[in-house]
Amino acid sequence: MNLREILTKAIREHWSTGHFNASESDQMRAIVEAAKEVGTVAMIGTSEGEAKHLGYEVAIGIRDGLRKEFEIPVFLNADHHKSVEAAKIAIDAGYDSIHIDLSALPFEENAKGTKEIVEYARKVTSDTEQGTIINVEGELGYLRGDSKIQKEKIEIKPEDYTDPDQAADFVAKTGINRLAIAVGNIHGVSLDEPALDIDRIKQIRAKVPESVALVLHAASGIPDDKIKAAIAAGIANIHINTDIRVAYTEALRKELSEKPDETTPYKLDEAARSAMKKVIKTKLILFGSHLY
Repeated sequence: MNLREILTKAIREHWSTGHFNASESDQMRAIVEAAKEVGTVAMIGTSEGEAKHLGYEVAIGIRDGLRKEFEIPVFLNADHHKSVEAAKIAIDAGYDSIHIDLSALPFEENAKGTKEIVEYARKVTSDTEQGTIINVEGELGYLRGDSKIQKEKIEIKPEDYTDPDQAADFVAKTGINRLAIAVGNIHGVSLDEPALDIDRIKQIRAKVPESVALVLHAASGIPDDKIKAAIAAGIANIHINTDIRVAYTEALRKELSEKPDETTPYKLDEAARSAMKKVIKTKLILFGSHLY
């Protein structure tokens, strides 16, 4: 099954796929190991910064190796690529999925650039011998914050939220497979996490064709009951980054503190990878991904 078929299944059966970011090969392995143990697919994201750190071609090579070793579907997504040029680099490298995030631009510019990536991805697909299907995600609405622990409250403005009618227009104009929406979610984990607008998710879902998956970014820190409500309302793909970054770095700091004489990197990484994997498995079960 390709990613589009899996997302369609999630939409119809009311569960969600999980998307987790990685910037190191051991983190990619932790994501796939967790998915394998839960019994679902693995979706790994690399932002522009993470992809540049890993190397686009290197990330592709690791993905291919993990597919062969674990024998489950492993999809690599170019997360939050904020220019047409950057998204094209990921497509040319062989990514399975592209998140072209032009949400900071005016609506028409966002739609135009997103459509260009959809058309480019389709052309590359038709030019490949394998006929690989590249899944494209656009974003409408504005997500504030960064993927870290937020020490100050982040105020969400009314204009930040995704408008249901605009969402329908955006999908029609671009031809995207997935739509990332802003419904009270923020990047990072806040001490005063905003409440998700579940009714707005329902309204967007009613306006957008069933073939287009709704994506909830920045889900770290959102209470479990709100996550379940968002899935019931129509979310089919959920992004987690800060929660696993925190788990990884806290475990690594502990290892470095307790084992000051250890100099073997993979031994120090083991506890951090295990902590990250534990969070991922918990999230995948919460999302209902094991129903896959």
